[in-house]
Amino acid sequence: MKSFPEAPAMEKAPVKGPKTPAVFRRRRLRWRSVLAAVTAIYVVYCYVYSLPMLARPLPQYSGPYPVGAIDIELPFANPRVIDSAVFKDTKENAFELESVLFTLYHPTTQDAVSTKPKHYWIPRPISATGEGYAKFAGINKFFIDKLVTAGLWAMLGSIEIPALVDVPLADLASVVAELPETRDDMTEVQKVIHIQKSGHPVIVFSHGMASRRTDYTHYAGELASRGYVVALLEHRDGSCPGSVMLRPGYEDRVRLTFDAPEVETPSGRTYTIDEFKRAQLEFREAEIEEVVWVLQRINYGLGADVRLQNSRGEGADLANWKGRLNTMQMVAAGHSYGATGAMQALRGGPSAKRPFRGAVILDPGKASGRLNDDIRVPTLVVHSNSWSSKSSIFYGRAHFDTVFDIVENNVLRGMPSWFATSLGTAHPSVTDAPLIEPFILSRATGARINVDEALRQYVHVTEDFLWFLTTGDRRGLLAEKAEFPQYDEGSGFGMWKPGQNGSVDPGAEGEWGDWRKYWQVHISPNK
Repeated sequence: MKSFPEAPAMEKAPVKGPKTPAVFRRRRLRWRSVLAAVTAIYVVYCYVYSLPMLARPLPQYSGPYPVGAIDIELPFANPRVIDSAVFKDTKENAFELESVLFTLYHPTTQDAVSTKPKHYWIPRPISATGEGYAKFAGINKFFIDKLVTAGLWAMLGSIEIPALVDVPLADLASVVAELPETRDDMTEVQKVIHIQKSGHPVIVFSHGMASRRTDYTHYAGELASRGYVVALLEHRDGSCPGSVMLRPGYEDRVRLTFDAPEVETPSGRTYTIDEFKRAQLEFREAEIEEVVWVLQRINYGLGADVRLQNSRGEGADLANWKGRLNTMQMVAAGHSYGATGAMQALRGGPSAKRPFRGAVILDPGKASGRLNDDIRVPTLVVHSNSWSSKSSIFYGRAHFDTVFDIVENNVLRGMPSWFATSLGTAHPSVTDAPLIEPFILSRATGARINVDEALRQYVHVTEDFLWFLTTGDRRGLLAEKAEFPQYDEGSGFGMWKPGQNGSVDPGAEGEWGDWRKYWQVHISPNK
């Protein structure tokens, strides 16, 4: 094969001179070297400033009040068995309620100072979460467990939850007086008046599958920064990757995730999926009832006793919470499997053990057992965009239609209820994960909305629902009529333009236009 005409003759000796460094002679090595250098600088930067690698810290809360957090775990002197399932390998009870663990997020005073370090987003030891995630993925071997744990340490191990730990509950009447005059103070003053009269509204929140109580801290913290108290539960029903159980007199124990094939009846029969889901939901319901009881004890004036029994060692100010929580009219809330659990806790209407006057249901589960349709309280159901747009067969019919009928039947019972889709969002949008890894998760989940804006929409519609429960006033999205009996992809995120729905003035859409851009309302009590 002939050489190209411009090719130099091979027999000529090369010109002598100083050697050019290889990094400049070979382009492939140059960009690799630059990438290695930048990576090294980034790692050192993250180490020096205690920042997580490949992630960003959780943002501060945007409400008018600073936020406090209290970890509470109450062990039971007499644990009770909720379901008779036993583990195949050890024959121990799979659904034995030995303690209940949750974190309270609450408004605190403007001058609050904590003497305790902030909670880590991944609870210690990280190995419990790492091993749990590996088990969820079906790759839990010794080496893989260590590798997953090391990855969590490197990427997320240093992330802290912004809330101040173990600080007092705010007296909002004194705090609101210090707010800037530029705020719309009337609404805030009205809220404070209601809270002073009836106590802080309380939300009991249940997490989803493969989640922990710390996966929803920003949603809870944002509500706390607006005057509400949120109890984020950590379930020991097999849905949490790894939960550390602290009981005085016993060694600390990690309860890892488990599933139906790992348990059996006392006679040796393996559980079916439906039987296992039913046992999980009954266990969740029992845990929710225990959280309600703990909060009622605090409100009755037994906060000091709760503090002494708390194996997490927090709650120094609980003795001063007497009469400051509205524990007779709580709100059940949850996401995914947690939404299914919250709906389960509404069976039969409000009761002494489950005094819920309303519910916030976010992406009710598609694979977490049947959805309870015996709901008799005002309810807000929110689907993420991905939850509504992806059709799923749920016990023989479309999941969307099942949810629609449940909400519609509740409206027919005389309970004001809403069903809406949050446009541009994905299933994890209400969690902390997209805030920490916005670039990766936005693309992996198909979310089309800014992660901060997505969570802002969830927080605002929840706050408006809580405001409705307190005052009966329907504002924001809750004032809109239902225009979409089914999810409409053609009118999805960003599709709204001036001129739709009769509006022709580009500046006339106002708040309505903002809601219309981000939401589709499927059911509303508004005529």
